Amino acid sequence: MSGSRAAGPPPFVVAVVGPTATGKSDLALDLAERLGHDAPGGAEIVNADAFQLYRGMDVGTAKVPVDERRGIVHHQLDVVDPEDDASVARYQEDARADLDAIASRGAVAVVVGGSGLYVRALLDVMDFPGTDAAVRAALEERAEREGRLALHAELARLDPQAADAIGPHNTRRIVRALEVVEITGRPYTANLPRQEYVRPAVQLGLDCDREVLDARVAGRVARMWDGGLLAEVERLAPRLGRTASRAVGYAEVLDAFAGRCTPDQAREAIVANTRRLARKQMGWFGRDPRVTWLDAQAPDLADRALAVLDDARRAPVPGGPLAGAHGGASDGGHGADAAPVRRSLGS
Repeated sequence: MSGSRAAGPPPFVVAVVGPTATGKSDLALDLAERLGHDAPGGAEIVNADAFQLYRGMDVGTAKVPVDERRGIVHHQLDVVDPEDDASVARYQEDARADLDAIASRGAVAVVVGGSGLYVRALLDVMDFPGTDAAVRAALEERAEREGRLALHAELARLDPQAADAIGPHNTRRIVRALEVVEITGRPYTANLPRQEYVRPAVQLGLDCDREVLDARVAGRVARMWDGGLLAEVERLAPRLGRTASRAVGYAEVLDAFAGRCTPDQAREAIVANTRRLARKQMGWFGRDPRVTWLDAQAPDLADRALAVLDDARRAPVPGGPLAGAHGGASDGGHGADAAPVRRSLGS
């Protein structure tokens, strides 16, 4: 750990990111409590988990209950009805307004979530092209008539990089990419976020060994199952829109309700799909060299995270953490002098 604590609140947004089930919410609460002591306005948390935006989707998204939020103000929770589709563009506008308001109150902002695109939309330079209902409808009709593979082949011709990134199985994203190409006349990838912060930020990533994470995922699913996931999905089922109904935990239970699998098979599928989601999240955040990785199992995790933030406060220089170049891995929290060895889920 580095030396004495740097005085005053950090002059940057703190973001806690990484795979599901690594303890991001707990660390965010710990950091908000401790950083808030040095800030005149305390500290506030901004959610960056896409499905925690939805009202009523509590058990299946591991949303921190109100009585466990330690009195810390949370933003971007319960702001979208489950029958509606969450919008990254709307989230960007609303969550950035939250960051502005938090700063105006002299408070520290702690962003927490595992939805990589939402984190990037909030923190990085990222523009959103408009939409065209007629163009999208025509593309969706073509997807039904010609099949998604035909549309993916067209995207591969117009924007090979986007086609590779999206893959041939995600019809919704293929349609969106082609819509953007038609609307803007530019490749879809031209609109993707750049690794350039719109305001100073430091990202802390939580990582742990694969076997440990797999066990954590299984434990989380067991708690959700015992905590009323089936009843929650049953209550929300008539209102779950296209996006909400595809959330891990909800899609599998809906399959069980529809007789496509047994409840036990649904539970097993939730575990498997959550583990798969964790790998995808690690792939997303692992490609960002600005993330400083910490061992999620460390008993003094909050102290190690604070040491990283203290180092960042002492080094606001070009190429330093506030410029977006603070990356690599922590060796488990021994400060900025640690060798930048990249951790991974398989480590």
